[in-house]
Amino acid sequence: MLHFFWICIGGALGTGSRYLVGMWAAKTLGTGFPYGTLLVNVVGSLLISIAMYLSVDTAAIPLPVRLFLTTGLLGGFTTYSSFNYETIKLFQSGAWGLAATNILITVLVCAASGLLGLFVGARIAGAIS
Repeated sequence: MLHFFWICIGGALGTGSRYLVGMWAAKTLGTGFPYGTLLVNVVGSLLISIAMYLSVDTAAIPLPVRLFLTTGLLGGFTTYSSFNYETIKLFQSGAWGLAATNILITVLVCAASGLLGLFVGARIAGAIS
């Protein structure tokens, strides 16, 4: 139960950080491109790879701290970091086909899901009006 608590605290800090980065990026770089999202995805991918290497490959970070950082903080900051890490591990293990499939399915299915969400949201909004 203590792991769950720290994951939740990390998640709250991660989502708050994502919001602040998004607001900063919109104000500083403009809103013509999702700079904030790109920034959190790139930074999150870097940080989760560092944290996972230090915890899984070297055991330098203990499990509770890893859960706080990866599942909590970075999971709240960006879920892309997990996707990125898992795909890179597939490439590293020689599973190029699975890695490519993961990329294609994630991008295509998430895009389709987003379009579906827009459709459903519009229907719900229309039903409420």
